[in-house]
Amino acid sequence: MTCKKSNSEESNISLIDDTLGALLEKWAVELPDNDFLVYSDRNLRLSYREFNERVDNIACALLSLGVKKSSKVGVWAKNVPDWLTFMFASAKIGAVLVTINTNYKKSEVEYIMQNADIHTMCLVNGYRENNYLDVIYDLVPELKTQKRGELDSKRFPELKNVIYIGQEKYRGMYTTLELIVKGQFMDKELLRKISSTVSCHEEVNMQYTSGTTGFPKGVMLSHHNILNCGMATGRFMSFTSDDRLLTCVPLFHCFGCVLALCAVITHGSTMVMIEEFDPLKVLASIHRERCTILYGVPTMFISELNHPMFDMFDLTSLRTGIMAGSVCPIETMKQVMECMHCNVISVYGLTETSPGMTATRITDTAEVRATTVGHDFPFVEVRIIHPDTGKECAVGEQGEMCCRGYNIMKGYYKNPEATSEIIDDNGFLHSGDLGVKDENGNYRITGRIKDMIIRGGENIYPREIETFLYSLHQIKNVEIVGLASPKYGEQVAAFISLKAGETLTEEDILTYCRGNISRYKIPKYIFFIDEFPMTASGKIQKYRLRDLGLQLLEKEGIEIT
Repeated sequence: MTCKKSNSEESNISLIDDTLGALLEKWAVELPDNDFLVYSDRNLRLSYREFNERVDNIACALLSLGVKKSSKVGVWAKNVPDWLTFMFASAKIGAVLVTINTNYKKSEVEYIMQNADIHTMCLVNGYRENNYLDVIYDLVPELKTQKRGELDSKRFPELKNVIYIGQEKYRGMYTTLELIVKGQFMDKELLRKISSTVSCHEEVNMQYTSGTTGFPKGVMLSHHNILNCGMATGRFMSFTSDDRLLTCVPLFHCFGCVLALCAVITHGSTMVMIEEFDPLKVLASIHRERCTILYGVPTMFISELNHPMFDMFDLTSLRTGIMAGSVCPIETMKQVMECMHCNVISVYGLTETSPGMTATRITDTAEVRATTVGHDFPFVEVRIIHPDTGKECAVGEQGEMCCRGYNIMKGYYKNPEATSEIIDDNGFLHSGDLGVKDENGNYRITGRIKDMIIRGGENIYPREIETFLYSLHQIKNVEIVGLASPKYGEQVAAFISLKAGETLTEEDILTYCRGNISRYKIPKYIFFIDEFPMTASGKIQKYRLRDLGLQLLEKEGIEIT
């Protein structure tokens, strides 16, 4: 492991110049029999050696399917065991894993597949009411008529393979079992040669986010970005190879595949996984596996604390974790510390910062961990910059959270204009979030310049929902805002004005949304209004809409959940 000397206040943290594949192989040699991946609910355990062998077999098979350096490999799946197999297999080849939100519907997946130039698509059968197989056959009908290995899609010219993550066989798709068997009989020398040429500064992961505004953009992240963020995050909580991290957050988010996975792989620790969040499975897995670390968004911790069987489980093995993804209620954090024996920290950032920018430390007081997002990551320079003057704000003065360092993304895929809009000429990435720095160097997030809504850890972009609803011909104007929610952080609210003579009901809107956009994007509250509050220059004042929404709910006696 090659390191650079640290000049930070946390002198025991150094930047590493390794790749995901190199780190996996390191632990497969040094800690071959230690658990790497555990699913307690099905008694599935893979040691570092076993997992590395599985990765090599899949990687060799992917090479035989034409996957090469810079090829885009999409994964559309819950936290199934082979999600991580494809991530590491792609990394060893030098390919780029494109993570796809499990909630995405047909139009959203179509956009990602086209924009990302997906070469190989890996998927499970579905999630909740969304049947992924129906979606992929609808988008790529050629799968039913063309031979595997000869796919020629009119809609997706770059797409050459579709892989079903499982053993069931579907027309036109490979299965993971076939790939593993194929890889077992292949010479690994070609893989070793290719892996040796992969640089830690090359792209390894691409996640889609709307950034400040507009439709989703592919955030390009390197091995160097995510491994160093994971390394620092693990150090904040004193990770060791004896730690067992219970991961119930989605792997398609940075929370899962960076703050969790990369913290584990940089310390030789163990990941205890939950395929789909279930508070009972979380509690039972902690109890059975003696997990020491727990991650989650506030709503997950609330569900665990309030579960009727909570007192039946021994959680005393827990010592720390991360509560992040949305505003963390102080009382919830205190309950987690007291009742779950878990001295959680918080991490602040965004996908474009890999995602860490600031964090509290396990050594911070409970008050600091409950009321701030801590201070700068090592090797990351955080500044609060005045949005109007561009000057650094003084202590206590509100401004925009900005940073520069190793954590800054390589850019937005095929979108240099959007990249230059968020990263200034001095290399500072502008978050769009408002914050204040206190006299101890800790930051508090005070609001957002951009209109992004965060509901239970999910980023929701108003323009995307507004564009969708405008396809209803009866709608004249629509504005999407977030209303403060004690449980989810924010709830989506839609303010709609109708064209003259047209009628729509709340149920009409909900019916139109269901099955067409992700469930978490569907407005919780719908208000029909005649006029929007406007500025003198003719711009809609969204903050006044938020106030209006709260007033209307209060008038109706409706309590926000």
